[in-house]
Amino acid sequence: MIRIENVTKTFTLHNQGGAVIPVMTGAELVVAPGECVALTGASGAGKSTLMRMIYGNYLAASGRIMVGDVDVARGDPREILQMRRHVLGYVSQFLRVVPRVPTLDVVAEPLLAVGVPGDQARERARDLLGRLRIPETLWGLSPTTFSGGEQQRVNIARGFAHEFPAMLLDEPTASLDAANRETVLGLIEEAKARGAAIVGIFHDEAARDRVCDRVVDVTGFSPQVAA
Repeated sequence: MIRIENVTKTFTLHNQGGAVIPVMTGAELVVAPGECVALTGASGAGKSTLMRMIYGNYLAASGRIMVGDVDVARGDPREILQMRRHVLGYVSQFLRVVPRVPTLDVVAEPLLAVGVPGDQARERARDLLGRLRIPETLWGLSPTTFSGGEQQRVNIARGFAHEFPAMLLDEPTASLDAANRETVLGLIEEAKARGAAIVGIFHDEAARDRVCDRVVDVTGFSPQVAA
């Protein structure tokens, strides 16, 4: 479902005379449906960079990044947007939403975007918000007013609302209490059971051991190591 082949990434420092910094070379990864792969490595090794390339936020310098039948490294913006809408979900650490939109609609939006009727989309949103212990009294308010922990749980609910065939998870259990951590791990297990291919960053080792089938150390893709 997710296939990365010989991917290279560089950054150009335009404020330093256009210096080109190689940050990743020869990256290879295959994630099958129903499999969860954890990216590991020291801070700065390239875990987040690789996730952002899979999502299309960073452009690969060379190689292929296949998500379903879309090559993210070569796809045009319209293809990337369609892929994000229908195929690849991304649960980041930060909630970015339009102010004044009620929380219920924030969570339902990914379903509405793919044509799910409004009543069904909001019912799914209610279920997820309830499971993640967001008080019903808050559902009509904008999550921009919420605490950091509440925003994280809204972000998780939004990310799991649509049954994406592939998912990217960036520290999904960070800073959660035991009950909500258990809920999130359950959501990941449910996604795997229905066949989602998942790539994630998990600094929570116990969570990683429970839900991840393999660990890939991205340090092996460092240009210094590859050399």
